[in-house]
Amino acid sequence: MPTKAPPSDHEYKYVVTEFGNIAYREAGSGPVAIFVHGVLLNGHLWDRLIEQLAGTRRCIAIDILAHGATRAGADQDLSFDAQANMLAAFCQAMKFDRVDVVANDSGGGIAQIFAARHPERIRSLVLTDCDAHDNWPPKQAEPLHRLAKAGGLGAIGQRMLEDVAFARTSFGTGFEHPEQLSPEDFKTWLEPLFDSPASVRNLERFITAFDNRQTVAVEPLLRKLEAPTLIVWGTADVFFPVKWAYWLRGAIPGAREVVELEGAKLFFSWERPVELATALRNFWR
Repeated sequence: MPTKAPPSDHEYKYVVTEFGNIAYREAGSGPVAIFVHGVLLNGHLWDRLIEQLAGTRRCIAIDILAHGATRAGADQDLSFDAQANMLAAFCQAMKFDRVDVVANDSGGGIAQIFAARHPERIRSLVLTDCDAHDNWPPKQAEPLHRLAKAGGLGAIGQRMLEDVAFARTSFGTGFEHPEQLSPEDFKTWLEPLFDSPASVRNLERFITAFDNRQTVAVEPLLRKLEAPTLIVWGTADVFFPVKWAYWLRGAIPGAREVVELEGAKLFFSWERPVELATALRNFWR
């Protein structure tokens, strides 16, 4: 049977920053942990994981610029650099001195830039399958990049929202069990991206701004990052091979270990929340 997202008892809140009103949801109490999602998703990616962790952390699931409930201006910079600066501004506005950061996919690339440039903010860093150094945009995402450049994402997005079988085929590459994704899951993630021509255009601008020179540029700073770092990687990810988990471990001085999840794919935080939560709790201890 298709699975549904767990009910959320935490509503959207907003904080005013120079980058606009940044949307987030929170649950739990304790030291602050910020969860950073990637392209085509929003903070709901982390719902199942946060259910496991709310007893040990004040979990903040942020929606990055032009995703979810966080909007963006028509001419606003949406690059990884800008998104990383937004995270810093978010922490400042929320009066967070130091945070645990957990990130995935393009959110992982953004988190690396944020951590490299603001090491004083990082209590710990957890990277799951994500963009790293010059290994992005991934080859498998080239059709998406071409569609964004051609202004063709709107039609594809609407089709995914209307046809769950098509959505599972096209969007489901990042999931181990796409057949278990429900229409409600796709609606939660995709509807905000395709609800207006302006939001579609911003998504296309975000994707066409992908440029790995941004992560390459912070490599010298990343190689000075002493914050305790955990890397958890799915071995069956078609976008980001597991060798990049070990590249990150070698590049970040604070990296302690790589945890491999056999058979897991890009968005395993949704499908294997118990395994990931166990790794996080052990690491945070």
